[in-house]
Amino acid sequence: MNTKLKCLLLDDELPGLTYLKMLCEQISEVEIVKTFNNPEKLLAEMDQLDFDLLISDIEMPGINGLHLAEMLQNKLVIFCTAYKEYAADAFTIEAVDYITKPVKLERLQKAISKAAERFHKPDAAKKFIQLNTDKGKTLLYFDQIQYIKTAISDSRDKTVLLTDGSFLNLKNVKFDTLLKELPETDFCRVNKKEIVAVKAIKFFNHNEIVLHHLEKNEKNSTLLLSETYRSDFLKKIKI
Repeated sequence: MNTKLKCLLLDDELPGLTYLKMLCEQISEVEIVKTFNNPEKLLAEMDQLDFDLLISDIEMPGINGLHLAEMLQNKLVIFCTAYKEYAADAFTIEAVDYITKPVKLERLQKAISKAAERFHKPDAAKKFIQLNTDKGKTLLYFDQIQYIKTAISDSRDKTVLLTDGSFLNLKNVKFDTLLKELPETDFCRVNKKEIVAVKAIKFFNHNEIVLHHLEKNEKNSTLLLSETYRSDFLKKIKI
């Protein structure tokens, strides 16, 4: 099992980026996935990159590091900057740490250790995740979710059916990202395009899952149980 944090590095100044990379290579808890000297390039590639932690400068041309961090979905962030005045803003968006340049190895090691602790520590009390929707940011509470499916309009988006019968459109989020955040015992992927809340299930058979939720025609919502996910599903709902 790989316990290292997969890390992106971002600094618009190449000497600073090179130095930061050199320091990280001396810290066993991180694995550098990619380095960037342009925040817009990072943003353009973000959905194709598998990473847990971003170590970033703040004042950069194009996109401010704080604004970029707000766009990340459930990723850890450490800021390394020459400016002290952004510290309060950094911790408001729940940054792991805030390091003022010049960065020292011991200080960076301490920050990364804090990130690793947060990453590996199970958060049993967590009840929601913050996600982007077509109407802005939302706090999506786990106990309100009935199912999540790929949006019809755009496969990069996901549609959530809530317990009150309303729908939310989540913008540009992957199923893998959602599954990492959702309580493992309460949710299960049932096919390539859908995740279901266990409590929303009324009946199921070998190929189909029937939900408590009623459609407009007064028939219960049904989901396909595909062969790929059947074994995991049966383990999940086995009493």
